[in-house]
Amino acid sequence: MPKLKTNKAAAKRFKVTGTGKLKRSKANKQHILGKKSTKRKRGLRKAGYVDKTNEKPMKKLLPYI
Repeated sequence: MPKLKTNKAAAKRFKVTGTGKLKRSKANKQHILGKKSTKRKRGLRKAGYVDKTNEKPMKKLLPYI
């Protein structure tokens, strides 16, 4: 069986936690921030987690991480 390649785009976006969940950063924090409330922007700082339904295909992209 040949070695599997890690998908580098996914490797830059996701980190695996100790319990095996995939941690991700939230969207909508890059630009057009003036119209977004401080409360909303503060919430976007926190990490999100990949949904259970998407976790299996994402983990296939990251075989060694």
